[in-house]
Amino acid sequence: MVYAKKMIVEVMYKKIDCLICHYMDEAIREVMPDYADYAEYRRVDILKGEGKKRFLDLSVALFGEEGVYKQLRIAPIPSMFINGELFFDAIPPRPMLEEALEEIIAEHNMRG
Repeated sequence: MVYAKKMIVEVMYKKIDCLICHYMDEAIREVMPDYADYAEYRRVDILKGEGKKRFLDLSVALFGEEGVYKQLRIAPIPSMFINGELFFDAIPPRPMLEEALEEIIAEHNMRG
């Protein structure tokens, strides 16, 4: 059976002046055209509206509510999540990024 939905690739992003965020965003955008049939890319601006909420949701998924709201632990910035799971907390080299994407494609039988 072929997996019907695309994977969701999200980058936690903090303003345009966060240079490392910009580089991670760029590195991932560079690879995404090769995976357009399998992945949807979202840049999550953690300082704006829905981006703030998504960032907190992912942080809670990583550390639990107590971890986020009592221990003040948050998802790394920048970081990359695939389908809500943390995959990279630093800019991934292209081969590692492609390997992660291919792993999800194979895991969900997206190529049929």
